[in-house]
Amino acid sequence: MAHVSLPHDAKAGPTKPEVRAVLLGKLALEPTDHFVEVGSCTGAVTVEAARRAGRVTALERKPNRLETTRKNLAANDAGGNVELRESEAPEGLPTDADALFLGGSRNYEAVLDHAAAHRIDRVVMNVSRLEVAGAATEAFRERDLLEEVVQFQVSHGYELAGATSFDSQNPVYMLVGGAGEVAADGGERPTDSRRSPSRGVDGGRR
Repeated sequence: MAHVSLPHDAKAGPTKPEVRAVLLGKLALEPTDHFVEVGSCTGAVTVEAARRAGRVTALERKPNRLETTRKNLAANDAGGNVELRESEAPEGLPTDADALFLGGSRNYEAVLDHAAAHRIDRVVMNVSRLEVAGAATEAFRERDLLEEVVQFQVSHGYELAGATSFDSQNPVYMLVGGAGEVAADGGERPTDSRRSPSRGVDGGRR
């Protein structure tokens, strides 16, 4: 995975590199995809998506954070295929997305309603709080969007008394799913290889 430079601060932590790696694996972005991000913040995910998807639409409700996204895209020589929108989801969401990422829980139920209504193929949401993760899991399930929930935690080593100890980051709950396509007769079309069968973080079948 290519390095992402974030010289401009949004006063809110970016999605960590290890979490982005798992996220990108779940999204499986391709050059023909239109990717939508809700809450671009520092632009860390926006940069990664711009390198993979054909089109990127990034929403951010705070003007200062949107400007940070813009600056960090420029710092990574990315963004030619990115449209930045100052908007609070679900307003401002396009209707032709192939993949959607929610980096936070604000208005997430309305965003999931949009994803279900417009049959967005891949939907991923990151959550850091247990109670929100439980409620969001039910919201995914109620809309028939849920494929899997992944919980993982990253630790980084540091030197301590001449040996290596580890500093643990907060756990991340990643909800993964999508709506797929609708057949001409109104039934469900088989999902493509990007979504079926579901795979765990280690790549094993679930």
